[in-house]
Amino acid sequence: MQLEKEKKPVARKLLLKLLGSRDNIKMNASAAVRVGSLFGISENNIRVTLTRLQSAQLITLIDRGDYKLADKGVRFAKEIHQWREDENGLVPWQNDWIIAQTSLLPKSDKKQLRTTERALKLVGMMKLASDMYIRPNNFSGGISEVRDKLHTLGLSGKALVFSANDFDNQTQAKAMKLWNHLNLETLYKDGCCEIEKSLARMPTLSLEEATKESYVIGDRALYHLVFDPLLPSPFVDVAMRERYRNLVKKYDDMGAQIWLRFLDQN
Repeated sequence: MQLEKEKKPVARKLLLKLLGSRDNIKMNASAAVRVGSLFGISENNIRVTLTRLQSAQLITLIDRGDYKLADKGVRFAKEIHQWREDENGLVPWQNDWIIAQTSLLPKSDKKQLRTTERALKLVGMMKLASDMYIRPNNFSGGISEVRDKLHTLGLSGKALVFSANDFDNQTQAKAMKLWNHLNLETLYKDGCCEIEKSLARMPTLSLEEATKESYVIGDRALYHLVFDPLLPSPFVDVAMRERYRNLVKKYDDMGAQIWLRFLDQN
């Protein structure tokens, strides 16, 4: 079965994702250990991770030995769940582009370079030329919204972020192909198929099997959506993406209920 081939999740990510799956989720240490055991994570690893998350002020200990997200962890969870609203902030494309020019950033600052690359990726930008990254301008807030997102994600203020709408034919043709290698429509189609099969299989699984499967498949889908560039037509089939997102929402809601049942076990 495909799930057996999945890499073991990192304890930190696993616990934060579960505590942030819905508002006011609580988990005691013994429940966290049971969660870890589903994925072959040792009890010691889980208990050390809980201590470190508490020290980092991402979780807090409340009554009866239960852990819940601290304010810092709640902000982290909100960022993760932003994907549920992303589609609502899109508008039809008017053939203009958002440009990020990074030539003024020092190449010697490797940490900033990694932060820059991640910020650009999260906003769906691709390299058009040396130190120049672009994406279609299809966010309702336009250039200001994208600039603010990039800066929030750590893009240096030295980078120039602006719009353009008059590429020559050769540059326009090159720009239109920059996202082809992502094979987004195949990803959406295959993702819908995987989720539909899992939804049909769920009633036949034990609680432990359903808990594990809902995490593995749900986590993979969420990764795809967090890094989805949210391209407009004609780059992708927007209706297919919306179908995929709606299925992931349904699966995420189901998974949250399964995990609540698992955590509530004595």
